[in-house]
Formats: sequence, structure tokens, C-alpha cells
Amino acid sequence: MSVWTLGLNHTTAPLDLRGRFAFALDQLAPTLQSLRSSFATGRHPQVEAAIISTCNRTEIYCAAEHAALDHTVGWLAESGGVAPALLRSHAYALQDDEAARHVFRVASGLDSMVLGEAQILGQMKDAVRAAETVGALGSTLNQLFQRSFAVAKEVRTATEIGAHSISMAAAAVRLAGQLFEDLHQTRVLFVGAGEMIDLAATHFAAKDPKAIAIANRTLERGEKLASRFGGEAMRLADLPNRLAEFDIVVSCTASTLPIIGLGAVERALKARKHRPMFMVDLAVPRDIEPEVKALEDIYLYTVDDLAQVVQQGQANRQAAVAQAEVIIDAGVQSFMHWLGQRGTVPLIQQLNAQADEWRAAEMARARKLLARGEPVDAVLEAMSRGLTQKLLHGAMAELHAGDAESREHTAQTISRLFLRKER
Repeated sequence: MSVWTLGLNHTTAPLDLRGRFAFALDQLAPTLQSLRSSFATGRHPQVEAAIISTCNRTEIYCAAEHAALDHTVGWLAESGGVAPALLRSHAYALQDDEAARHVFRVASGLDSMVLGEAQILGQMKDAVRAAETVGALGSTLNQLFQRSFAVAKEVRTATEIGAHSISMAAAAVRLAGQLFEDLHQTRVLFVGAGEMIDLAATHFAAKDPKAIAIANRTLERGEKLASRFGGEAMRLADLPNRLAEFDIVVSCTASTLPIIGLGAVERALKARKHRPMFMVDLAVPRDIEPEVKALEDIYLYTVDDLAQVVQQGQANRQAAVAQAEVIIDAGVQSFMHWLGQRGTVPLIQQLNAQADEWRAAEMARARKLLARGEPVDAVLEAMSRGLTQKLLHGAMAELHAGDAESREHTAQTISRLFLRKER
């Protein structure tokens, strides 16, 4: 059995390329079905699969009797509408222990833009549930992910990997504070109502801004989030007409196309008499057209732009990273040992089936002898002798087969198997 992963993240691929391979949570199930169907048409009919897709990464995890990395690359390239060569130049392809080490590092927050952040763990669990829902998660990948969660828990418990980490939301607040002297006097608009917006709104609300608004496609969900912060909710369709009211705009939706265009921002600036606007686009693909960044009085930051801010202070946690890597190494060794044992499962099943067949045959023979009135001791003796002969027949035959060298090798193996002394 082999496991492999194909992925691209914030360190290997630019934002716009990552956007081509971003899958919303509700897209994971049909996407997994498409991936597994593509394997079924080739030489790999039984493939386990899971997909993790966040603003910073898209990763495919698979398990099968034999690895099929080339096929996985081809499928993902086609789904994103790019050439396989382009995808390969920005992706990483890992197999077996390297794949296990990678997923353990991701779960532990060591591979995140925000070192030690815990949000990725929830996103991974969502991905596992999506794979389970469509029956794509077999015993091997389930074991891999459950072990990754256990390793992540140990890393966070035994080290200070998450201490003083700066989240994307906290970085956005810090940058906004550099533009506006007093965030208490600002009006903040959040576009979307998902987990990232929830986190960002929590950070900005702590600065007690003058007003908070949530614009969301589903008004009810927007109202629920807005009520937590004493804000108002509005429909996404009303956004262009009300954009000028806000000093700060933070957007993160699952839209596949930008929802805040250049023209809308230009009109908002004109209505604001060119008072500056601070905008944060946390979505992948983008929510805000990239041309907006070129406008005067607009300060637009994407997830990649925030990287320098969130990485500040990470050097202080390098000792914790070293401790975490030791825990991860132990986890990798344990998983690979388990994976190696999985290769013997079919043989063990065959041995058990063969032994059961012999036992049933000897039991049936013993019952017939007892029914004829044969003495119990004689029947037991015959049954034990029959089982012994069946168990030893193969070994005895091998000892008399082949040349001298092969017989010597067979003798050593049989000695280990049958002449072990109880310790």
C-alpha cells in the first residue's frame, strides 16, 4: 500500500494560480467523486482520496496499492485549466514517509503562513468529513489523518509552537491601525460570513469601531453574525451602492469571480472625496479585482501581502519548531510501521482461512469417529496428529526441494518459525 500527496501552497504558487485550484467546502464531495472516477478508468480502480483546500493551499491525498502521481497531476491540471508542466513547476509531489511527514506538519501548523496557527486543523477535519461522506476515505487515509490529529495535539500540548502567533486577522488590524490613527472612528464592512470573516470581525470589534456591517449573499446568516458584534447586515446586492460608507473593507467569500470591481471602488472613492480606504481580500480566488490596488487612496492587501506581517516574531519560536519536528518524526515512523504491516494483511487472512479449513476438516472427521463409537482418547490423538501433519506438510516439502543453498535458507526460516523457544 502506498500513500501520496500532490499540492501547492503560499510558498510554491502565486495567489492567482492557487485560485484556479480552490474548492469551496460544498464542492469537495463532487470533486472527490470526479477524481476517483478518473482513477477507475485506468489501472488504479481502488483509490482512497481526500482534498484539503484553504486560502493558502490545495492538497490531494491518496492511497492505493501503487502510487499514481502522474495521473493525479494530470487530473488536477485539467481541473484548473492549466498545462501539467505549469502545475508541476509550482507543486510538490510527495510519497509514503514524505507524504506522512507533510500532513503531520500541516496539521501541527508548521507549514502554515502563520506558524503554529490552529485554524488549519479544523479545515483538515472538514476535509476528512467530506471524504467520509462520499465513501472516499478508506482505512489507510483514515489512519493517516487520525494520526496527524493526534500528533498535532501532542505538538500543541508539549511545545509553545502557537505562542504569540499573529493571525491573518490580527495582521489586518495592525495594518489598518497604521493607516487610521484611531480605529474607534472607522466604519468597517465585512463581506462574507464564514470562519475567516468571523475571526476578522472578532479582532476588529475589539477596537470598538464606530460601525460594523456584514454583507452576505444569505441575509439570515449575515444577520446572525452581525448581531454578535452589534452591527447591521445587508444583502450582497446592495454592496456597490453602500461601499462609500466604509473606511475598512474585509472580504472573504467562496465566489469564483471578483464581487468588488474596479468601477464600484472608483465610484466609492469619488463619493468619499478620496478619503482613503483600507481593503483586505482574504479570498482565494480573489474577491476584489487586482486592478483596484493601483488606485490612489486605496490600500489593498491580499493573503500573500500579509505574509511579511504574520511572519514577524517567528524566529522566536524556532526552538518550539525543533521540538515539534521530533514529535512528528516519531509519528512518521509509527505510521510507516503500521503501513508496512498492512502489506501482510492479505497473507494473514489467507493463513487464517487455511487453518480454519484444516480445523473444520479434522473436527468433522473426529465427529464421525465418535459417532461410530471410537474411544475419545483415540479420536483426540487422531485429530491432533492430522492437524500436525497438515501444518508441517508444506515445511517438510520445502526442506526436500531445490538446491543445497535454497534448502539451507529454507531450514533457517523454518527453524525461526517452528523451533522458537518460549521466553
